[in-house]
Amino acid sequence: MLANPILNLNPDVATVVEPPIAEAKGWVTGRTYPADRPLLDLCQAVPSYPPAEQLCAHLADRVALFETAQYTQIEGIPALRTALAAHMSGFYGAEIAAENALITAGCNQAYCLTILALARADDEVILPLPYYFNHQMWLDSLGIKAVHLPFRADRAGVPDPADAAARITSKTRAIVLVSPNNPTGAVIPPATLAAFRDLAKAHGIALILDETYKDFLPDEAERHALFADPAWGETVIQLYSFSKAFSLTGYRCGSIMAGERFIGQAAKLMDTIAICCARVAQDAALYALEHLWPWASEKTGMMLGRQRALEAEFTSGNLGFELISTGAYFAYIRHPFADERAFDVAKRLAQEAGVLTLPGTVFGPGQDAFLRLAFANLEAERMGELAERLRGFS
Repeated sequence: MLANPILNLNPDVATVVEPPIAEAKGWVTGRTYPADRPLLDLCQAVPSYPPAEQLCAHLADRVALFETAQYTQIEGIPALRTALAAHMSGFYGAEIAAENALITAGCNQAYCLTILALARADDEVILPLPYYFNHQMWLDSLGIKAVHLPFRADRAGVPDPADAAARITSKTRAIVLVSPNNPTGAVIPPATLAAFRDLAKAHGIALILDETYKDFLPDEAERHALFADPAWGETVIQLYSFSKAFSLTGYRCGSIMAGERFIGQAAKLMDTIAICCARVAQDAALYALEHLWPWASEKTGMMLGRQRALEAEFTSGNLGFELISTGAYFAYIRHPFADERAFDVAKRLAQEAGVLTLPGTVFGPGQDAFLRLAFANLEAERMGELAERLRGFS
């Protein structure tokens, strides 16, 4: 390595934390685990099943076409934008137009484009704790100040609009919410979302709602009415991903749903950064929207079964760990080691008990008492195995 490197790096980027999942997986790299006690990887939120066979067959035909290798419109394939708008309209009982949709390379890109279109260095964005770490990383890399809302364990991880109201300044550009939440799994009730919307609207700022995991809500869950407001596009920006519902994480396909004026600004950025989302990824998403909801619904039921099996173990298992909140793919738990950093607890748990989790500290300050479990990676019938390892860990 050069003693005096010539290259000057952007200090805002250089000080951003390293990707935490890669670091956590490094704890177990090269280690072997007994066949009767394999590693339980609850680190990263990825579907534990492949895409639907009929989707794979459809894409095999699509890749033979010349158009699949070409650019699409910046905002995405018109048919996909129309199908997505129809889905969201039906899901929320509202009228949403194709012109309100922009297709992105995953939900992370949707978030990045949204922040770029709203804020610049020295502006502020309100981010509840614990946050999705990529959200914080992007703000840091742009020199935008993240203003944190306190973690409300007393509200099962649901943020409080009153906490946000006390932190809005002339520099605030947006409030970011994730529901169902990553990392806590908490689902923000419709009334609370409406209160955040009203707060954002009153201050002329955006409410960014990341709904990557909305398709894992139980059928009986009450759905918000944010899109029922005729003027929703002046305040609400919804982010979505096809990755989880249809097991398409590697395809990188997501969306922004917003007012047409905002979509126009985000499209400038999309053209500059990627021109468009990959055509084959859009073809996959379109086929999924048109044909795979029964398949996805079956997977949602499976995930709910895993969640209930996990909850049952914490309810009856005397595990020493406390379940704070759970939902969709995640559980947020309090570990019992008051004098030990969450980082050290998580690393020991991986290396000594074969349970790979993430420490709460990667999700923000004040989270040293917590761990995140991506329980969706583990079959319902194996939750007892997880409970046994937690119970025996000291």
